[in-house]
Amino acid sequence: MNDKSLLLGRRTFLRGTGVALALPWFETFALGKPGPDETPKRFVSIYHPDGVGLPLRNDPAWKDWSWFPRGGEKDFQLTKVLDVLEPLRSDITIYSGLSHPAARRVHGHSNADQYLTGAPIGGHGPYQNSISLDQAYAEHAESFTRHSSLVMSTNGGVGGPRGAQTQSFNREGRPIPAMNKPKQIFDMLFVTSGKDAAARLARSKSALDFLIDNTRALGRQLSKRDQETLKQYLDAVRDTELKLAKAQMWIDKPIAKVDTHNLHLEAEPKEARLYFQTMYELIYLAFLSDSTRVATFQLGRENGEGPHDLLSRAVGLGAAHHLTHEVKKPEGWKNLGTYNRYQAEEFGRFAQRLKDTPEPTGKGNMLDNTLAMHGSASSSFHLSRNYPIISAGGKNFGFNNGRYLKFGKGNEDNQAGAGIDTDSEWQGKVEVEELPLAKFFVTILQRLGVETDSFGGYTGSLDL
Repeated sequence: MNDKSLLLGRRTFLRGTGVALALPWFETFALGKPGPDETPKRFVSIYHPDGVGLPLRNDPAWKDWSWFPRGGEKDFQLTKVLDVLEPLRSDITIYSGLSHPAARRVHGHSNADQYLTGAPIGGHGPYQNSISLDQAYAEHAESFTRHSSLVMSTNGGVGGPRGAQTQSFNREGRPIPAMNKPKQIFDMLFVTSGKDAAARLARSKSALDFLIDNTRALGRQLSKRDQETLKQYLDAVRDTELKLAKAQMWIDKPIAKVDTHNLHLEAEPKEARLYFQTMYELIYLAFLSDSTRVATFQLGRENGEGPHDLLSRAVGLGAAHHLTHEVKKPEGWKNLGTYNRYQAEEFGRFAQRLKDTPEPTGKGNMLDNTLAMHGSASSSFHLSRNYPIISAGGKNFGFNNGRYLKFGKGNEDNQAGAGIDTDSEWQGKVEVEELPLAKFFVTILQRLGVETDSFGGYTGSLDL
């Protein structure tokens, strides 16, 4: 075995004084040009609770603050809620008319557990979930990466039945605990379990400081392109460490001690925004380093106060969950739409980050090889129908973007269930036809390379 193969194997880590850093793919040490199977295929699901704003057509707020676009497949127009995604128009697809049949009569406070599974867990009684979409792909991709998946949420842990704080469920339907501490996630991805490694980082030393000698020696052996890749990667890691140090000041504060009604918008919301962006940056770094190819990030628990309620403070609003209950108050639809816009803006920032990063194998950019999905299991006020879903990327494995796709029948203007703001209204009869979201999941799995024609009890894929 030569020196190069000793230094850089297929899954390579720089090591130094208790720290391990997974590296990108380098052409310098490849045995010939990368084949089609060597380009990673990645999947990430971002979930936000509480649905989106859907005012009635005759409401003055409908023009600007209804979540779904206007128009047709290619000539759609984004409202103020999603216009922050206009720069990514050719890289995104927006979906309507999809939902899980087993959840359509379940109150929105109890439906998040089903979002990536489609399981018939109901709204009460015995509870048994099934495998989630991300974990179905993780079983396929785990042999290629150090971590089979990255499971994250603002609240952390698993929560409880029908109140999960994680999107991810294993083959037996058991919830996979989500991580919510940025430093904990960073350490899991990039720091070994040596007993003194955490102590060194706790003394504010950068993990990169332990690796300088290694990277200098490595850099001399890399091609010019690989040197740029390594520099970009290490710069991103260092930038993230700086963000983690600041975000830690916010996220470590016990939520019970925070008076959300008296927060100063110049301070705490700034930390909330930083936390949000840091979590996205960790997903980006995990993908860039090929530490994992599967990630989930849940932005809060349905029907529950907690850290996620502070995210809306970043745009000067009150507790996130309450926004859906106050749409009929003055500026109510605008307030909910503004928060939905903020969610879309941060998702767009993440997607743009991937797009701006050349794929280490040289095949397009990272977004071309990543399907990023952003959505909720509710549309208007806890109604478990017509899920608001956006996907970005996936060009290199078959996703043709720049489209607004409407499925089913009878809800072309997305007005079924619009305007409701009470628990009595959500139970009203909805005279529309929707397609099972599981068929979209089959499409996703197939394009990620998983051989299957069914998911969640449904067979067949969507015609995309």
